[in-house]
Parts: sequence; C-alpha cells; structure tokens
Amino acid sequence: MDFRIEQFPKFRALPKPEDGLRAMVDKAPEAEAFLERLVERYRPFWTWIYVSRRRLATVALLLVTLWLFLHVTFGANGMVVYRQKRAELQSLRKETDEIQKENDRYTQQIKALQTDPKTIEREAREQLHYARPGEVVYVAPAPAHPPKPSTNAAHK
Repeated sequence: MDFRIEQFPKFRALPKPEDGLRAMVDKAPEAEAFLERLVERYRPFWTWIYVSRRRLATVALLLVTLWLFLHVTFGANGMVVYRQKRAELQSLRKETDEIQKENDRYTQQIKALQTDPKTIEREAREQLHYARPGEVVYVAPAPAHPPKPSTNAAHK
C-alpha cells in the first residue's frame, strides 16, 4: 500500500475573515440601493396604513365584536342551544314529576291491596266479577264491531 500524501485530495484553504469583511464592504452600496428602492416602492402603502390606523383598528374591533356576538348567539354552546336545552330540561323535569306521582299512586294502591279489606273487595268485584251471597252480577255483552264497508277504490 502506498500512503503518499499526493493520493489524498487537496485540502481547500478556508477564507480569511478579512476577505469576508472586504466582500461585505464591497457589496454594501448595492444592498443600500436595493433597500432604498424597496422602501420607495412600498412607502405609499405604509403611509396609508399609518394615516388610516384608527379606522383600521375600529373596523377590526367591529369585526371581532360581530364575530363574538355570532359565536355567543349561534355557537355550539350559544344562547339558542342554551334555550333549547333549558326547555328540554323543564319538560324532562315535568315528565319526571308526573312519573313520580304515578309511582306514588301505584305504591299507595299496592299498600291498600295488601292491607285494606275494602280495597281488596272492590278489586275482586270489578276485575273478577265476584259477588256476595244473594247478589246477582249483570255483565253487559261486548259490543259487536260493525263490518267495515268495502269500497271499490282499490279496483279503480
């Protein structure tokens, strides 16, 4: 194997710091001229922005206020949804109260059927058609359903 120095690629010399500063100083007038052109090109726009800053701030504030109003009114948790949920809550509370009253009624009826002899007798007479000795129970016959009139509307 040959380890001579000529076989390695040549190393590149790093630039000196003075060369970088010299290049920057040489390009400075071009950079200044470019920035001058840029400033002159956009000066009317920035002047208009500066002069109109109060109007722009007012318009921006109005837009933010409008957006907040719409969000509070019609948003996911806005006033419209809140009123719907509130009405639903009231109807559910009313339904719960009605169901609770019905449950209490049934509980009282169950206790009466377990303990009160008059209630037991009344239920036996109404549902099972029981009678005391010497009483006669009259049961009305079930009403006959009249036949449905047939129409020829389907044949037309």
